[in-house]
Amino acid sequence: MTTATAAPTRENVLYEKKGPIAYVTINRPKVLNALNKATIAELNAVFKDARDDAAVRGVILTGAGDKAFAAGADIAEMANDTPGDAEDKSRHGQRLTRVIENLGKPVIAAVNGLALGGGCELTMACTIRLSVEAAKFGQPEVTIGIIPGYGGTQRLPRLVGKGRALQLILTGEMIDAQEAYRIGLVNEIVPNANLVARAEAILNRIGANAPVAVKLAIDAANQGLDTSLADGLRIEGSLLGNCVATEDMKEGVAAFREKRKPNFQGR
Repeated sequence: MTTATAAPTRENVLYEKKGPIAYVTINRPKVLNALNKATIAELNAVFKDARDDAAVRGVILTGAGDKAFAAGADIAEMANDTPGDAEDKSRHGQRLTRVIENLGKPVIAAVNGLALGGGCELTMACTIRLSVEAAKFGQPEVTIGIIPGYGGTQRLPRLVGKGRALQLILTGEMIDAQEAYRIGLVNEIVPNANLVARAEAILNRIGANAPVAVKLAIDAANQGLDTSLADGLRIEGSLLGNCVATEDMKEGVAAFREKRKPNFQGR
């Protein structure tokens, strides 16, 4: 039986590990899990811990309660920001989303409610997005005179196309889970009771594969999106070459030939 290990108590984030999966929960339900500076710092710390723990093969990110995944930045904290303060907070949020996006392990956003502003941007940094039917998504920053600052203007066009992205960003409108699924922002819509279980099932399926190959496939996709197709293909070929040099590749081929399950070691 797998034993759960809990990290030290944090003010804004719950973090635990059960077997190969790390569970990260934004824990500010009284303010709809709004993302203040302290919460961003705590999220950054726990994701780096998950990244550096070889026993962790994937992460599930969700919000506490049944109303919100994360309803954006903490507006009260922003009220007296200078331009320098705003840019500094943007950089902190962007660093967090880069850590999530480039963790080298799959991260699943289990969207259990409102995912607005910075909350929507967190989901977009994740590898896969699952949503309950009642969830809402949006980038409402322009309605209070600002723009997305944690990568929304960059990742949303890459996920759903420039036209749809700008419509969401410029109107500030919220969309429901069905629309988010239709435009490709969400991978699956899942019943509330099955949300975490479905995320676990996906991670367990990914976790059965070679860890180095999983990491390099994520790297290839992420790096390829930032360059031309020709350069992306070169990146893919180079990373495939790296895979062939691993012990896991040799084990995978041997297991295939011997008609047995492979025993990957992540090296």
